[in-house]
Amino acid sequence: PAFVRAFWNQPQGCLYDCLSDAGPDATIRPNQIFAVSLPHSPLLPQQQAQVVRTVGRHLLTPLGLRSLTPSDARYRRRYGGSWESRDRAYHQGMVWAWLIGPYVEALLKVEADHVKAVEEARRCLHAFDAHLHEAGVGSISEIFDGDAPHHPRGCIAQAWSVAEVLRAKLLVEKVARFLKGSGR
Repeated sequence: PAFVRAFWNQPQGCLYDCLSDAGPDATIRPNQIFAVSLPHSPLLPQQQAQVVRTVGRHLLTPLGLRSLTPSDARYRRRYGGSWESRDRAYHQGMVWAWLIGPYVEALLKVEADHVKAVEEARRCLHAFDAHLHEAGVGSISEIFDGDAPHHPRGCIAQAWSVAEVLRAKLLVEKVARFLKGSGR
């Protein structure tokens, strides 16, 4: 209850990014997906669903979650240029592939129509199949540009990106097998 009172951003249907002496920060970032994907959420089921919808609407791309919503004035569309420019862009809009794992897990958790959830999760993971032939062949990049066409950037073979995409795919197939076995 204290977490929800402090962090719930009712107008945006999501969680505040952080709290400070200046008040709550309403920046939409992907960290909030963990409040849904982890086994014991402090949020009510309808709040969990709202977080997934808000994150999906503002941060989801075909290759992971953006680190900042494009509507924010600090948003950086591309990762490039000098070291300083790349460093400033790193957490200001770049897409992090590894965050697709927690997003898919949260989606499967909150969607009441489990068949629809499996289909949506598969759509979320589809672009990674083509990416395996794009940068580090057979691997998944660390980050991608925030704007389409989401060029791969950073490390061309990032272990946590690979691990979370594989974990998400296995989770989706586990749910699909369960649904098939239950006749749904």
